[in-house]
Amino acid sequence: MGLFNKLMSKIFGHAAPATTASASQAAAAAPAAGGTPQTPAAAGSSAPAPAVAPAAPVVDVAAVLNDLAKKNPEKLDWRKSIVDLMKLVGMDSSLTARKQLATELHFTGDMNDSASMNVWLHKQVLIKLAENGGKVPPELLT
Repeated sequence: MGLFNKLMSKIFGHAAPATTASASQAAAAAPAAGGTPQTPAAAGSSAPAPAVAPAAPVVDVAAVLNDLAKKNPEKLDWRKSIVDLMKLVGMDSSLTARKQLATELHFTGDMNDSASMNVWLHKQVLIKLAENGGKVPPELLT
């Protein structure tokens, strides 16, 4: 298991079961349940309407990490620091571990410039979390 997958599972594993995309599920089910009239094209069709697959759960990354931060005795700023984010979920945040994560996420910069690498890593981790079902505040993705 790669470091990013480990990090993602630690965050997503702390999510409450109620953090799902229930709004989109309800919106998708509303026309069928509401008995809306069929459109003329659909009325002539003999094929049944395709079943709507349940939406994948959406994990509120900020809520999970904020909750972990409240419970942590250290003051960790996960919103700005990859080191603090990794510490918060109980991962090794050493330079070696961060270089390994950077390699895994295809960092092309100078790994000896740890400040630049850390900034890049933090942003990439949040982007990847969002791409994999995480709800990340938009201001953290830019």
